[in-house]
Amino acid sequence: MDQQRLERKTVTSLVLIGLGIAYSVFLYFQPTLTGGHQLDGIIGVVLGLYISSHPAANLADMLFYRRGIQYQFSSKRSAVLWLSLNVLVLLISGIVIFIATTRLIARTE
Repeated sequence: MDQQRLERKTVTSLVLIGLGIAYSVFLYFQPTLTGGHQLDGIIGVVLGLYISSHPAANLADMLFYRRGIQYQFSSKRSAVLWLSLNVLVLLISGIVIFIATTRLIARTE
C-alpha cells in the first residue's frame, strides 16, 4: 500500500467517524430521524455495519498482505496511530449499532 492510498484510507476513516458521530448526536437531540423508530433503527444498523466494514477490510489487508507492511508506515508511531484510528472507527460503529438497535426494539406507545 503506497502512501497515497494510506492517506485516502485515513481520510475515509475520519469521514466515517464524523458520519457516525453526526448520526448519534442527531438521534440524541431529535426524537426520530425519519418519523418511525423502526426505520431509524434499520438505517442506523446498516450505517454502523458499513462503518465497521472499513477497519475490518484494513485489518484483512494488513494480515494477508503483510509482506510489505514495514514499508507502509514511516515509523512505529505512524503504525500505532493507524491502528488507533481503526479501533476508534470500530468503537464509533459499535455505538451507532447500539443506538440503532435500541431504536429498533423500542416500544412506542
